[in-house]
Order: sequence, then C-alpha cells, then structure tokens
Amino acid sequence: MAQKTAGQELLENAYKLKSPDDNVAYYNAFAPTYDSDFAAQLGWNTPHVIAKAYFAQAKGEVPIADIGCGTGYVATELKVPREHIDGMDISPEMLAIAAGKNLYRDLYEVDLMGSLDKISNNYGAVLSAGTFTHGHLGPEPLRGLLTIARSGGLFIIGVNQTHFDKENFSSVLDALVSERKIAHLKIERANNYSKTDHEHSNDHTMIVHYRKV
Repeated sequence: MAQKTAGQELLENAYKLKSPDDNVAYYNAFAPTYDSDFAAQLGWNTPHVIAKAYFAQAKGEVPIADIGCGTGYVATELKVPREHIDGMDISPEMLAIAAGKNLYRDLYEVDLMGSLDKISNNYGAVLSAGTFTHGHLGPEPLRGLLTIARSGGLFIIGVNQTHFDKENFSSVLDALVSERKIAHLKIERANNYSKTDHEHSNDHTMIVHYRKV
C-alpha cells in the first residue's frame, strides 16, 4: 500500500475528532499548512461547488456568512467584495490565516454548537463547504443557523455524504420543511476532490440548498 500523503493523514485524523476542544487544538496546529498539505494536495473541490451553486441561485443575496470558513477557500472562490462576506470558524489560528488574505469584512471565532448571539442576524446567504463532516458537526446546528439569516435567505450547505447518511440529515431537513422553517429544499451530490490519485478521490459531498421561510 502506498504511503499516505500529509493531506490524507490530516483529513483522516480530522475525521477522528470528538469535541469542540479537539477541533480547536487540531486546526490551530495545522493552520499554517492547511492550504498546501490538505486543500492543494488533495484537490479540495467543495468550495468551488458551493460558490458555483451560490452564483446559480443568488439574486443579490448579501451579506454572506461563510460557516466554518477555515483559511478562506469559499471566499476565494466567490471573489465577492470583502464588504459582502463574513467568516465564522472555531479555530483562531485558521481565522488568522483568513484575516491575512483580506477576504472578509468580519471574522467570528464561534462554536456553532453554542450561542450564535454575537453573530449578525441579517445575512442574505449562509454557505458552508467543509464543517459538516465526520468529527465535526452533525445536523443539530442547522436550526440555529436559521437565526442569523433574514427571511428568504439562501442556504447552501455541503455535508460529507457518508456523514449525511449516518447522522440522518434528511430527517432534520424534512422536519424543518414540515415546520415551514425552510422551503425549496434540493439536495445534489458532488465530488469532494478534483485530484484522482489518492484514497479519498471518490469521496462525495451532499450539497444541500434551501431558503429560510
């Protein structure tokens, strides 16, 4: 068996995280090499898919909340003026890398399993590329994230496919539709990675689209 690359090891160890504190410590440690050892090495494709979906559906919905923004890949793909997008992440070191790229209006250090009170509540769009996955977030924050968007706000959330099935995201989304919290629900599948030379080349993300009622 071929030796695992640094990117594969980073990904697989991230999937084993158990708590918010684990996530903070882990991402703080590899923030300086996240872009080179993970995103570039594996060909992380989900931010591109999220940005493409936003432009296909958005009708001028700004400002944008980039949930789990990391070092800023979604903002890089969107190429919108920094005044139109804010980033949220649990890792201060990842946020520091994003800040250095001058991509965001504001950056928030926040645990999405806790209070979102310090975040604005007028976002026109809420996007997320990589934080709903193994070792990170299940479907529980989806309900709370509705509070930061205005009525009609566009949501485009990427969820690792096996995590989506294991954590039963479908039932949570269906409940939100039944409660008339969200509408126009659509779910599509996309490749996680553009490179085909590693063990995770066939991993997929479920791209979940809906609007807040």
